Amino acid sequence: MAGESGKIDPMYQFKIEPLAQLNLAGYDVSFTNSSLFMVLVLGALWVFMAGGMKREMVPGRWQMAVEGVTGFINNMLTANVGPEGKKYVPLVFSLFMFILMANFMGMMPFGIVPGVHPFTITSHLTVTAVLALFSFGTVLVVGFWRHGLHFFSLFVPHGTPWWLLWLIPVIELFSFMIRPFSLALRLFVAMTAGHIMMKVLAGFVINGLNAEAAWVPMIVSFPAFVLMIGITLLELAEAAQMIGAGLAAIGAGIAAGGVGNVFSSFLQGALRNPAAADSQQGRLFIGFAAVELLGLLAFVIAMILIFVA
Repeated sequence: MAGESGKIDPMYQFKIEPLAQLNLAGYDVSFTNSSLFMVLVLGALWVFMAGGMKREMVPGRWQMAVEGVTGFINNMLTANVGPEGKKYVPLVFSLFMFILMANFMGMMPFGIVPGVHPFTITSHLTVTAVLALFSFGTVLVVGFWRHGLHFFSLFVPHGTPWWLLWLIPVIELFSFMIRPFSLALRLFVAMTAGHIMMKVLAGFVINGLNAEAAWVPMIVSFPAFVLMIGITLLELAEAAQMIGAGLAAIGAGIAAGGVGNVFSSFLQGALRNPAAADSQQGRLFIGFAAVELLGLLAFVIAMILIFVA
């Protein structure tokens, strides 16, 4: 996190910084922190696969993890495409694991090393756009290769009334062409918003601990820290697929929704009657304590399920 005059800049984590200056035919092709984390993601994915492809008769945990992911992708394609979908398992598996590893790597606590901070490559639209266009292009190539011009029948759903044939194909074509944009924006916005929220909450924790008033850490820092734990578990739940982390994510979501409701109620009352805003602060703090207790309780349950159950 970069900051000036005690202020924390939540956008600093998305800054692309060159690590090795390179120029090719007048173009800047420098090796950046984004490039470094792409290499780290590919390296981590290679280690994950290499350790799980031993083909032992009695599989260990590592092999079971790899087989579990490949089985999940295989079942998903079989259910949506049919038996012929098995041939696309390597492609879908590669995209799935690259995005999963990239999101997971962006959550690693590299910040404990001075001058180092994690970089989430999927928080940049250029990366998500390339992945989306690659997926969209694959669908087009396979579609025209298998069906030829009959591929356009996709835009005329079966059973469409004749008097809607002038409208439905246009709507279907528009919804089909918008898919690469929605895919790219969905991942980009989710990663960017999530990491900005983490930095903002981290700012609450740090500035609250540095405040002169003794009550500020308990009212500001501790609740923000609990929410940071919940949001972190929310992202790690998808990466690790742990039941306990999933419960913590649900609890954190409830807590976050409660905090939002408390904030909105307080702000609405303050706007309607600014003079009474001070008298509502007690209710605001009580509401904070209640909803943050839900997040803390979910975290405790998650830790019990992960490390005890």
